[in-house]
Amino acid sequence: MTDAHAQPATATVDMAALYRRITWRLIPFLCLCYLAAYLDRINVGLARLQMSSDLQLSDAAFGLGAGLFFVGYILFEVPSNLILQRVGARVWIARIMISWGLLSAATLLVQTPTQFYWVRFLLGVAEAGFLPGVLFYLTRWYPSWRRGRIIALFMLGLPLSSLIGGPLSGWIMTHFDRLHGLRGWQWMFLLEGLPSVVLGVMTLWLLPDGVMQAKWLNGEEKRQITQELAADQQQATGSKSRLRDGLLNIRVLMLGGIDFSILLSAYAIGFWLPTLIKNAGVSDIGLIGWLTAIPGLAAVLAMLLIGYSSDRLRERRWHIIVPFIVAATALAASTFFSGSVAVTVLLFAVAQAMVIGAVPVFFSLPATFLQGTAAAAGFALACSLANIAGLVSNSIMGLALDLTGSSSGALWFFAACLLLSCLLVIALPAKLVNR
Repeated sequence: MTDAHAQPATATVDMAALYRRITWRLIPFLCLCYLAAYLDRINVGLARLQMSSDLQLSDAAFGLGAGLFFVGYILFEVPSNLILQRVGARVWIARIMISWGLLSAATLLVQTPTQFYWVRFLLGVAEAGFLPGVLFYLTRWYPSWRRGRIIALFMLGLPLSSLIGGPLSGWIMTHFDRLHGLRGWQWMFLLEGLPSVVLGVMTLWLLPDGVMQAKWLNGEEKRQITQELAADQQQATGSKSRLRDGLLNIRVLMLGGIDFSILLSAYAIGFWLPTLIKNAGVSDIGLIGWLTAIPGLAAVLAMLLIGYSSDRLRERRWHIIVPFIVAATALAASTFFSGSVAVTVLLFAVAQAMVIGAVPVFFSLPATFLQGTAAAAGFALACSLANIAGLVSNSIMGLALDLTGSSSGALWFFAACLLLSCLLVIALPAKLVNR
């Protein structure tokens, strides 16, 4: 069996240097796109501090509106990823970004709760397919043993959206409020939505559909990459490539369950941390924006360290299980310190770091047993199932705050789901996923 690490005897290409060049060409741009996508998804959490009074939104109504994003996202996730495979990543990712950017900016026009529900649903429809599409796209460039670090670098856009977006959103809402008759939250949606449109247009020029379409690679470099990818696929014993293999696969369902637990906690923090900080005693929106950046910084460091360690040790399962246990402990502990701003931010920083830090390792798993159309469908189905968590998480948090005035019950539930999902992780065969 061919070793994916080994180069052929006739190789004339420095593969490490070649992959560094590919990474510099693709990953910073894709990371910036993901930052824009996730910011347009979660900035509503900070906007809520102004818009709830303007639109007469209760906590439960806001939770429903925030969650309806995921209804549209889930319904169109698999079809979007299958279309991407047919028309190519460049065109389809550009379409996704332009449409979600325009819809995010259009949120400034919302005047009623019903309009808020509709624009969030349509934003989910527009964004559907971006994350699984990019993850599938990366399998066309990198063998499995390189993917943990690469996915970590790409997905830095997720915590960076909090690290950069929190202070930026707070600054916009504070300094632009009432300018030209618009509230601060309206300016925020406009100024943070339009860059996604620009990035979508840039995608048409900067993103090649695959190795063979990359004009900045020569023929020998393309041959070497193609050969290494083929060797990696040969190692994927029992891997599947048909559409039904991606949709009717117990391991895909297991991955969906694991990701469901990840997103329950990630969305609770992303959407509701500004509210929890406010409830702990901070009223200044600008300061709240800066405080929400701290968990983002912690998550950036954790993603890099956990992704690097997982690739170096060729181990996936325990690099997910241990962070889950730590995150669950931090979420549960936070319920005892809801009146302390410092402890609340610290514990949520730990939880965010561990949950988000494990994400790149998790997303390196599907391609270890799926290929081709099955990989595209499997990525999308796992993400679709998992993103039900967005609706569940926001609804549970909203109802808990409305009915009890406390988020404790919801946070204990999210912690329990993380612990239960460890059983699903350990059930994945080590020989299959530890590559």
